Amino acid sequence: MKVWAYISSIILLMLIVACSEKEQKINLNISDGPYISVSDGGLYAEWICNGEVNSRTISGKQENYTFSECGLSAQLRSSEVVPDLVEYQGEFKLAAVSDIHGQYNLMLQLFRNNGIIDTDNNWNFSDGHLVITGDVLDRGEKQTEILWFLYHLEHQALEAGGKLHLLLGNHEVMVLNGDLRYLNNKYQYTAALLDRRYQALFTEETILGNWLRSKNVLVKVNDSLFTHAGFHPDLVSANLSLSVINRIFKEHLVESELESPRVGMAEYLYKKSGPIWFRGYFKDDKATLDQVHSLLEHFDVNHIVVGHTSQDKIETRYQGKVIAIDSSIKLGDYGEILFIEGQQKWRGSLSGESLPLD
Repeated sequence: MKVWAYISSIILLMLIVACSEKEQKINLNISDGPYISVSDGGLYAEWICNGEVNSRTISGKQENYTFSECGLSAQLRSSEVVPDLVEYQGEFKLAAVSDIHGQYNLMLQLFRNNGIIDTDNNWNFSDGHLVITGDVLDRGEKQTEILWFLYHLEHQALEAGGKLHLLLGNHEVMVLNGDLRYLNNKYQYTAALLDRRYQALFTEETILGNWLRSKNVLVKVNDSLFTHAGFHPDLVSANLSLSVINRIFKEHLVESELESPRVGMAEYLYKKSGPIWFRGYFKDDKATLDQVHSLLEHFDVNHIVVGHTSQDKIETRYQGKVIAIDSSIKLGDYGEILFIEGQQKWRGSLSGESLPLD
């Protein structure tokens, strides 16, 4: 079996290299990780340093364990995962960004220049709330770095009295379910070296996999409702609360872990009209202004904020009631962040300039 596993890994590597030559050049001396799982009361870490697999067993509790090897880092915190609420109210500044897609360096630049983090990449947003409406995974080649950074930043925000809301997008759901069509070739190579399917690096037994499973698909902050793609008008007639929508979605996140297939509303939420795929504010069978107003009234909000559908900059639709915040960060050249403070709304540019919201 070991021989066959070795041969399979070599074949997979050959296929990856062949695809890379056609689609994108990749440095096979990659470094990636760490991928950390809980094992027999301790931790087991795996990482790749310059193309070589490394591993380590760490005994004892995971709280405050620091990993730093080969330019890779991770700061573990309490093993307890506290589920996020779906509604928050308060007199704090609010920021939102979407579709980071593995662009770690550009994300840091955007956050730093707009005061979300300081020059040492630590939380600098006081009691403010930062919402990331999904799709930090796929496309780019630094998604592991983003995951560990946000994992740590989430704890720093809480300690400062603020909050980081990482919502699930379609690409998080795809990766957790083994749909790797948009995965950067670097991570296919990682999976081959570690001799397992990539999604197996994010099981419930892993730190990052368990953390991702705790995340919501929506959040309401003051008078704004956030999700990855949008809310179909049908949800008004379904008469479901935000809590119920979120609960059904989270309970059916990974199909291979379910006792039975998704049916009914669980199936609906993961299809084209669901909150991680719906494009009806921008294309397809577009929602009407009246339908958008019905959604706003049903969920008792004044704005719906979404990513998923790329724009050149943050823009509004439907007389300002829908705010589109996917500013094409995935391209690696530019990106923006939305700010809301009271009734004031503006765009933060990559350089930190405050721009009007059109």
